[in-house]
Amino acid sequence: MSDAEMEVFGVAASYLRKPERERIAAQVKPFDAKTACFVADLKVEYVKGKIKSQDSSKVIVETEDGRVVTVNPDDISPMNPPKFDKIEDMAMLTHIHEPAVLFNLKEHYAAWMIYVSRHRSDYISTQSYVHLLIALCYRFYGDD
Repeated sequence: MSDAEMEVFGVAASYLRKPERERIAAQVKPFDAKTACFVADLKVEYVKGKIKSQDSSKVIVETEDGRVVTVNPDDISPMNPPKFDKIEDMAMLTHIHEPAVLFNLKEHYAAWMIYVSRHRSDYISTQSYVHLLIALCYRFYGDD
């Protein structure tokens, strides 16, 4: 939906979708898919990071807050390109995993961008959210 089509929603449009200008800016933002990653953090679950060096047994990552951490290669998750930040349908993410889903939800709701179903195809999007949330809950709580 273009900005012109979103005008039907009036002032609410900014809460439903990023403006076209912002979406285009995100597409040209520099991004290195080989080094951009998420790493587990004790305070905020996951933080963005950039891989500085890597071998078979360890990965050295510089987090976005400037810390340098050494982690197991299995403990990093690839980041999605910036064009997917605040995406409406998380099924479209390049990498669908816990950190990517949590980051997208955090960014989406921090910007007060609510989710509203308007079409039958949005039913599938809603189902994607439900399945992802169920998977996350299962991972945290297991069979308990």
